[in-house]
Amino acid sequence: MNPFAEYAICLLLLIGGAFTLIGAIGLARLPDFFTRLHGPTKATTVGVGAIVISSVIYFSTLGQGIGIEEILITAFLFMTAPISANFLAKAAMHLKVKTTENTRGYPWDQ
Repeated sequence: MNPFAEYAICLLLLIGGAFTLIGAIGLARLPDFFTRLHGPTKATTVGVGAIVISSVIYFSTLGQGIGIEEILITAFLFMTAPISANFLAKAAMHLKVKTTENTRGYPWDQ
C-alpha cells in the first residue's frame, strides 16, 4: 500500500475517533436536551464521515475500486443528520421541553 494512503487513512481514523468520542462525551455530559442534541448530530456526524472516507481510501488502494456504497452512506449521513436534528429540536420546542436556567434566548417565542 502507498505510504501516503496509509498516513491519510491513519489521520482520518484518528480524526473520526476523536470527533466520535467528543460527541459521545457531549451527549453524556451536557445539561439539557437542546445542548445534548449538538453532540450526536454535529461531532459524531463528522467522526463517522471521516471513518467512512478512510474506508473508501483503504479499499480503493487495495485495487477493489471506489466503493459507491460507502460514498452513498456518507452522502446520506451528511444529508439526514441535520434534518433529523432539526425535527427533534422542533418537536422538543412544541412539547416545551425545559432548558437549564442559564440558557440564553428563546427562539420559539419569535
